Amino acid sequence: MSGSGGPPQPHPLRMTPFAGHAIVVGVTPEQPELVVLTAAELARPLGATLFLAYVDPGRVVEHEYPDGGVRHSDMNPDLSDDEEWRQRESALLAALGEALADAEVVWEFRYLAGRPDRALTHLARVVDAALIVVGTRRPGGGGRVHEMLQGSVATHLSHHQHRPVLVVPTSVVDWRAPLEWH
Repeated sequence: MSGSGGPPQPHPLRMTPFAGHAIVVGVTPEQPELVVLTAAELARPLGATLFLAYVDPGRVVEHEYPDGGVRHSDMNPDLSDDEEWRQRESALLAALGEALADAEVVWEFRYLAGRPDRALTHLARVVDAALIVVGTRRPGGGGRVHEMLQGSVATHLSHHQHRPVLVVPTSVVDWRAPLEWH
C-alpha cells in the first residue's frame, strides 16, 4: 500500500466504508450553509456523524487530544486573546446549530489550529472518517490571491491523504464570460 518508504498511498484496502462512519466537514465563518447542508444530506442516509471543524490559521497546536480536538495558542503570544477565539467559536456554533436544526443528523464541532489541510486530515484519521467535505474558495479577488499563493485546501487534501474529498461549489462564474483580472 505504500511504496519505497513514502507516505501510505490510496488503495482499496485503505478504504473506509461510508455507512456508519464519520464525515469531516471544513467550515469557515463566511461560508454558505450549503456546504454543511450538503454534508448533512449525505450523512443522514449513511448514519454518519458529522465532525464540523473550523481551522484557525492564526493559532498553533500545542497538544492533540485523542478525540481530534486540540489545545492551541495564538501564533504571537504577545497578542494572545483567548476571548477572541472563544467568541468566534460561539458564533460558529450558533450558525451551525441554526443551519442544522432540521437536518436530523448527529454532529460535533471542533475548533482546530494551524494549516487547514493538515488539521482536517488529522481529525479525519482520529475519527476514522470515510471522507472530507469542503467548500470552494472564498469568492472574489482576495480568494483568488490566497489560493494562488497558498493553494486550495481541497487540492492539498486530495494530494496529501487517502480519503475522498467532496468539494461543494459555493459560487460559480459564467465560463462563457470574459475573465476579469483585478
